[in-house]
Amino acid sequence: MRHAARPGSWRRCGHCFASRPCLERAARPQGGGGGGMLATGTESLLRQASVCLILVSREVGAEELGRFCARVSALLQAEDWGPDALDALRRLFLIVAATKYSRRLEPTCVALLQTTLCSPRCPERLQLLCAAVLREMAPSDSLSLSCDHAPSSRQLGLVASVLLAQGDPQQVRTVGQCVIKVLESRQPEGPSLTYLLPVVSKVTSLAPDALPEEQTKALSKRLGDWLRYASVQQGAAHASGGFFSTPRARQPGPVTEVDGTVATDFFTVLSTGQRFTEDQRLNVQAFSMLRAWLLQGGPARPGAADADDRSELEGSTVSVLSAASAASHLLPPAEWLREKALEYCQRLLEQSGRRALRKADSDLQKAVSAGGWPWAGPAAPSEPPVSPQCLVEAVLVLDVLCRQDPSFLYRALPCVRALRTRLCGDTACVRALLPIAQFFLHHGEAAAVDADAVCQHLFTRIPSEHFHSPMLAFEFVQFCRDHLVLFGSNLDLLRTSFPNLFKFLAWSSPALTSGFVALLPVLVDAGTAVEMLHLLLDLPSLTAALDLQLRLTPLHQLLQPLASCARVLQCAQAVPTLLRAFFAAVTQFASGALASQLALLLLERSDSLFQVEGYEADVHRVLSSQFPALCKLHPPLVVERAKELLEFVGSLGGPRSTGHMLTSVVWAIGEYLSVSWDRRCSAEQISRFFEALEALLFEVTQSRPSAALPKCPPQVITVLMTTLTKLASRSQDLIPRVSLLLSKMRTLAQSPAVGPVHGEDDLGAVRTRATELLNLLKMPSVAQFVLTPSVEVSQPRYHRDCNTALPLALDMVSRLLEREAGLLPG
Repeated sequence: MRHAARPGSWRRCGHCFASRPCLERAARPQGGGGGGMLATGTESLLRQASVCLILVSREVGAEELGRFCARVSALLQAEDWGPDALDALRRLFLIVAATKYSRRLEPTCVALLQTTLCSPRCPERLQLLCAAVLREMAPSDSLSLSCDHAPSSRQLGLVASVLLAQGDPQQVRTVGQCVIKVLESRQPEGPSLTYLLPVVSKVTSLAPDALPEEQTKALSKRLGDWLRYASVQQGAAHASGGFFSTPRARQPGPVTEVDGTVATDFFTVLSTGQRFTEDQRLNVQAFSMLRAWLLQGGPARPGAADADDRSELEGSTVSVLSAASAASHLLPPAEWLREKALEYCQRLLEQSGRRALRKADSDLQKAVSAGGWPWAGPAAPSEPPVSPQCLVEAVLVLDVLCRQDPSFLYRALPCVRALRTRLCGDTACVRALLPIAQFFLHHGEAAAVDADAVCQHLFTRIPSEHFHSPMLAFEFVQFCRDHLVLFGSNLDLLRTSFPNLFKFLAWSSPALTSGFVALLPVLVDAGTAVEMLHLLLDLPSLTAALDLQLRLTPLHQLLQPLASCARVLQCAQAVPTLLRAFFAAVTQFASGALASQLALLLLERSDSLFQVEGYEADVHRVLSSQFPALCKLHPPLVVERAKELLEFVGSLGGPRSTGHMLTSVVWAIGEYLSVSWDRRCSAEQISRFFEALEALLFEVTQSRPSAALPKCPPQVITVLMTTLTKLASRSQDLIPRVSLLLSKMRTLAQSPAVGPVHGEDDLGAVRTRATELLNLLKMPSVAQFVLTPSVEVSQPRYHRDCNTALPLALDMVSRLLEREAGLLPG
């Protein structure tokens, strides 16, 4: 980034000062006047801008700042609110913001900033910048602002933000009273309230006792109403005023779910639509401040005995369904809000599991909730949200509710359990596993859930796979610090996990150093001290290793110069023997689940071996013989691992399509992808495999051999043809396709052009197999019997006894298909 060398020049940074988008985004209203979100793109721009501004702001002396304040004052006094005033206010904001020292502005300039902020005619952008400058000067003794000076709720929100920044407790109470009075007004056409809820949330966080009990109860009731009873109709479109505009075209439709269905339940932050109403925006903001408001409210008032009685009653689904609608309206405001909050969070968890039709709606499911939404404000940032904060916030609210009223636990537990099961394999929502673990740490004993097992998964997989996420790293370390008391006697789980935790530290050490300084006394003991000291001394090495991992630089590539070492060659020759001994032992006790895991490992490691001379080919021979053995041990694994097998087949081609591993995998697909082995096998699944193998056969037969692409052996081609024929016999809609393909293969094998490439013996094997399969497909029912025999037919006696069904069937088919014999008995 280049900076102009002239002192006193205002265009010091071409990115920040010369262009407007960076600061325009910073000056946008967030969440309707408070609590907004900044997406990744905006945060990146602001970080770049702040670096430049820290450098240039130090060059601005008091005299130069005074001259610039005079220029700003002249523009504001003349009510010249055009681009020059906007640009000048942006620069003034950056000057006062990009320094840790307090900047004092001319009193005239401060007064004009306040006047402009409260002017009913001033453009919104200028007022946002005026409020931002005044906040950066806090605390200031030259303010004369008052909430009474704000002519609109939007300006009231801005004035309140300036006053709250001063840190005066009495001012906080005054602001809270003023805002509550506006919120209590029930004028249907009154000012928008979306700008004021964030102010109330800030007031209660600064001074929990700032609001009287009656006002707190009233707002709790209204928050519950906004959460549960927001409109399910979209906002009305603005009339275009054109000649062809009609009232019918402007009728609002219902809001929808992310999967496209019409929302039949109440509105939430995950409901979608084109336009939104005022109460829907209040619904969003009510959820954004819900957890903080509940925490300010404290525990539920009923006694412990009363709570136990209610837990038994509310644990019954029938009682909840029968009593909820009639009794909920009779609840006190605080309990009413808790009831509606529980329903809201349960619905959110249900909505988050729906399959979104569009990417934008999928991003909405992972949107930031505590602090704003993509459409929460009139000019919210347009970038898609990037974190699963919606689920995080919902689970945190459920945790608060169950701590305040234990009777809620039996209603919240099923949906939290289901959510954890769903998210364990979803890398996009890994942050939501932290509040789920917190929930079970708080309530696991009462809910008869093993919280240690939940934390075990958290401490093993998450740091290893997501160490590069700075937000997750910070939250993970904070989670460990906040819940040391809850770990109690199970601190061993935390201590044994410290090598994984140190991956977070190695990758994000500046941000996490203080957190680990606090954690180290807990992590270290006599059993971990030596290893931890080694790890601390090798922390830079760990960072380098993680950097290599994140660049997908495999270890094999780094070690390649040593591949010709004599000792390495000797070890490589021993591996195939050891692998045979390993599989001979493991197949004696392997369960179906273990066989499935081992089969997946074979697929993953078949193309990830150290490139030692002859090593890959020797290992592939062993692995290719063991893959069918694992499938025989647990035949349903072909259906269970269908996704991985399809990915394996789809990634083949080129040099990888000539190996032993391909032949064994394709054979196993043809042998075990059948309803006779697994009832879950479907025609759709068979079609997907057929298409993948058909494409692979086309690729290996159409590619000409070269130095980089060796000749495809006939065994691969014949196994592919046989497997395709087997699949077609199980889904007979595919028989015409495979018949055409086999005919082409037979014709191709007879072509003189391919003779010099593959050799006559190879082509003869392909022709023979294609002819046999074509003859067999002429009688589909017989083909299915021969190519997909039942388990009984697979027994050895069916192949040894000439009087049993299989030899007789094959002999009969051969006779029927002989052109010379016709149908005459032989």
